[in-house]
Amino acid sequence: MSRTRLDYVRDARVDDYLQSLPAWQQAVCARVRDTVHKADPGVQETIKRTTLPYFVLDGNICALAGTRDHVNILIYDPIAPDPHGIINQGHGNATARAIQVYENDDLDDAALLELFRAVIANNRAGGWRTVKRREAKP
Repeated sequence: MSRTRLDYVRDARVDDYLQSLPAWQQAVCARVRDTVHKADPGVQETIKRTTLPYFVLDGNICALAGTRDHVNILIYDPIAPDPHGIINQGHGNATARAIQVYENDDLDDAALLELFRAVIANNRAGGWRTVKRREAKP
C-alpha cells in the first residue's frame, strides 16, 4: 500500500483493478476514489467479491464496477439523502442504489461528497438499518 498526493492509503489491488479499465473509466473512478477519501480520513479501501474495489468505514460506503459502457458507483445505503439527485439507479432497491456514469457525463463531486458523508454518518450510527429502525419508532 502507498500514499497518494491526497495522503490516503491506497490498496494496490484497487490500483490494479482501475488500471484494467478504459482511460475514461479510470478517470471517473479516480475522482470517486479521491472524493470518498475526502469524505473522511478513516475510509479504507479493499477488494470484495473477488475483484471489485470497495470503500469502507464502519460498513460499506460504496463500490466501483466498470462495465462495457459505464461505471457503476454502488452506494450501500438506501436511505442516505440525495438532495442533488445524482443517484440514477436502484431507487426501489432494499439495500443499495447506484450512480451510473457514462463517458462524457458530468459527475457532481460536491454532491457525491455530501452523499458519502451521509452514508458514513449512518454507518457510524450503527448502519442504515439501525438508523431506519430508530426513525420508524414513534
